[in-house]
Amino acid sequence: MGKESASAAAREDEAKLQPWRGDGGDAHPIELETPHPVAAPPPARGKPPPLPQRQRDERWWPWLVPTIFAANVAMFVITMYVNDCRKNNTVRSCVLPSLGRFSFEPLKQNPLFGPSAKTLQKMGGLVVDKVVHGHQGWRLISCIWLHAGVVHLLANMLCLLLIGIRLEQEFGFVRIGPLYVIAGVGGSLLSALFVQSSVSVGASGALFGLLGAMLSELITNWTIYANKLAALISLVLIVSINLALGILPHVDNFAHIGGFITGFLLGFVLLIRPQYGYISQKYNPLGYNGPVKNKHMIYQYVLWVTSAILLIAGLTVSLILLFRGFDGNDHCSWCHYLSCVPTSKWSCKQGTETCQVFESGNQWNITCQDSGRSRIFINATQSMDDLCYQLCS
Repeated sequence: MGKESASAAAREDEAKLQPWRGDGGDAHPIELETPHPVAAPPPARGKPPPLPQRQRDERWWPWLVPTIFAANVAMFVITMYVNDCRKNNTVRSCVLPSLGRFSFEPLKQNPLFGPSAKTLQKMGGLVVDKVVHGHQGWRLISCIWLHAGVVHLLANMLCLLLIGIRLEQEFGFVRIGPLYVIAGVGGSLLSALFVQSSVSVGASGALFGLLGAMLSELITNWTIYANKLAALISLVLIVSINLALGILPHVDNFAHIGGFITGFLLGFVLLIRPQYGYISQKYNPLGYNGPVKNKHMIYQYVLWVTSAILLIAGLTVSLILLFRGFDGNDHCSWCHYLSCVPTSKWSCKQGTETCQVFESGNQWNITCQDSGRSRIFINATQSMDDLCYQLCS
C-alpha cells in the first residue's frame, strides 16, 4: 500500500506540471518545444552531404543556339534572294527555276544547291585579297554566317543543334556565345593563310570549335566524370572522322583545323568546372568538420594559363601574318594535302567555276562567269577546264 500511495502521488505531481488542452471530453497533453533546437550531429568525417536536388539538376535554358540557327537560315534565304539565278546566270539553266529568284545555280557551278561564288563574295564571304588589300577584316566574321548551299546549311545546322544545345545547357550562353564566334574567327584565319584562291564560307570552323571545346572540357574536368575513358575515345573518334572527311574536294579543312584548335584552347579557359564536392560544401551543417576542398585543382590552373597564352599568341601572330600577305603554301609544300588529297576519283584542282568561251581559229577567248575576268589563249595546250580554273582562281 505504501508503494502504491507514493506512485499515485508522483503521478499527481507530474500531472500538475503537464499543460493540458481541452478537446471535447478528453484531455491531451501539449508538447512544449525547446526555444533553441539542438543541431544535428555532424556527418561522418570525410563524407560531405550530397548536393541538394535543385542544385544538381540546374540547367541553362538554351536560347542562343536556336537563335544562331535561325540567323544562319535567314542569311541563306537573303543570299538566295540576292543571287537571283534566273536573272544573273545567262550561260546555263538554273536548278528548280520554278522557285523564281530563289532557284539554285547550275550543279556544275555549285553542286551544293546554292548561290554563285560571286554572290557569296558580295554577301561577305572570305576573300583573302579583299581582306589583305581591301582592309575588309570583317569578312573573317561575316563568312561564318554564310553557306554555299542547302546541303552545306543542313549539315552544319544539324551539328549545331546536336552539339550546341547540350553545351549551352551545361555552361550557358555567356560562355558558348564567345566560344562559337572566336572559334569561327580562328578557322577563318587559318583558312585565309592557306586557301587564297577561292571564296570561303560556312560555320564549320565554329562547329569544330565546339567539338574541340568538348574535348578540352572533358580533360580539364576529368575528375568529376564517370566513364571518362569511353567518353574520351568516342569524342576523339568523332573528331577524327570529321577531319578525315575534310580531305575531300570542295571542303575547307583548314577552317576545320583552325576552329578545332581555337575551340580546344578556349575550352580550358571558358569551360572549367569546380572539382567534385566543392559546391556541396556550402550546404554543410553547423559543426561539420570534414575536409575542405579548393575550387579547382592545380592542373586545371596550369591548363587555363597555358591555353590562354597560346590562344592569344596564336590569334595575334595569325592576324599579323595575314595582313602582311603571308601565304602558308609558300613555306609548307605539303600542307595543302591537309585540305584535299587528290585520287583517281577526283582532282583537287578541279573547281566548280563556270566560263564562257568564244573560239576563233586557234585562239580561245575565255571569260570567268564568277569574277568577270577575261583572257585570250592562243594555241593552248591545256584543257579548257584547266584554263577556266586558272582564270577564275
